[in-house]
Amino acid sequence: MALAALPHGATKRERVQAMFDRIAPRYDLLNRILTIGLDQRWRRATLDLAGVGPDDRVLDVACGTGDLARLAVARGARVCGLDFAGEMLRRAQGHDQRVAWLRADAAALPLRDGWASVIVCGFALRNFVSIPPVLDEMARVLAPAGRLALLEVDRPEPRWLRAGHGLYFDRLVPRIGGWLSDRAAYDYLPRSTAYLPPTAEFRGWLEAVGFETPVRSRRLLGAVQIWTARRRSA
Repeated sequence: MALAALPHGATKRERVQAMFDRIAPRYDLLNRILTIGLDQRWRRATLDLAGVGPDDRVLDVACGTGDLARLAVARGARVCGLDFAGEMLRRAQGHDQRVAWLRADAAALPLRDGWASVIVCGFALRNFVSIPPVLDEMARVLAPAGRLALLEVDRPEPRWLRAGHGLYFDRLVPRIGGWLSDRAAYDYLPRSTAYLPPTAEFRGWLEAVGFETPVRSRRLLGAVQIWTARRRSA
């Protein structure tokens, strides 16, 4: 069966929002199964790289069911979690009342300039309609010298690793997702890596909106990446 073309613009926003509302009931379960529980380790690593601690005010953009937000709260930070998918946010709210949960679009953050000392985002960059406007909003909401940490999937570079990863990510993940949740959604999620730009281009996007020293850290032989950067002070 031929796969539908990847959506763009307003169509992408509508489809992605509807997709996450559909898969919300089993989203956490699928994350644990598909990553063998490693997704939580990657989230902790993201917070480690951002240096999240008790004195921080953290914004979790596209928070989903709130995993990153809850881990940040456990470190003593004051946390706001934001997502545009109502069902995902409803489940996040049920998990933890210590987080301030907001329903909003990442490209129009309803927070004042410089509100956050840290912004984190987990596995969501490829789901935004356009990434640069979201990075621009993150830079606006971060205080000078504030820290950014973005967790996202990636694809290994060596050919033999890329082939093995593709077999799992492109073929098995949609099958498992279809058995346990929603086949169309888990067909889309691996293919959505096509929305991610090359490393140099993404680094340029970060620098263009006011971030400095962007660094890309990789996990699981290159299957996962964590970008960190700091908001320029002036």
